[in-house]
Amino acid sequence: MRIDDYVAELDRALAGPHGPKHDLVVEARDSLTDTAEALEAEGLDRAEAERVAVAEFGELAEVAPDYQAELTAAAGRRLGFLLFISVPLTALMWSVIWRIYPGNEAVWRHAPVWYRPVSRLLDVLQLCVGLYGGLALFALSRGARWIHRPRLVTRSLGVLVWAMLPVTWALSVALTLGAKGASQLDVLPSLLANVVTSAFWGLQIYGATRCLRVSRSRLARR
Repeated sequence: MRIDDYVAELDRALAGPHGPKHDLVVEARDSLTDTAEALEAEGLDRAEAERVAVAEFGELAEVAPDYQAELTAAAGRRLGFLLFISVPLTALMWSVIWRIYPGNEAVWRHAPVWYRPVSRLLDVLQLCVGLYGGLALFALSRGARWIHRPRLVTRSLGVLVWAMLPVTWALSVALTLGAKGASQLDVLPSLLANVVTSAFWGLQIYGATRCLRVSRSRLARR
């Protein structure tokens, strides 16, 4: 098999973030090319040198799982970092907005009895999600030497996002309806906050979907 064919098959076999995947494929190509050039300098023709280089590099079935494991961890690190940053930032942003536009205090005193417990619950859930994202990020980077199955960490992040976003959305809607009439939010700050929150949610869903997909890959399970 020639180098171009081998690299093309490796690229098709792998799944993961575009940047890290591209780097791994380029790294494999460069390694194969260097070996082929060295063999060519020893007297082999180019085609034979490439075939020998590919043979020495290893069968695709042996090489690809290690590459896929790195891509799976990379997907988890990206989502972990996103959760660690975006979830607490979202909570802080809305907390600041509610404090700047507190509304009528008399109306707040007549808010539903469940309002404050639900508000605290939402804060705690967001804090836990952010912390778990940070722990997963550490586990898939500096703590990788102690993690025997990083694929499960990546997969757990995807499951967490898909499980928590509907809960977060439902609690947020309940709080918005429960605070009706108590808030005097300006249109622009509220609109901007909703746009930022929606953007974060979209990125989280995208990252979670990718984590679930790459962790379910046949190569990732090896």
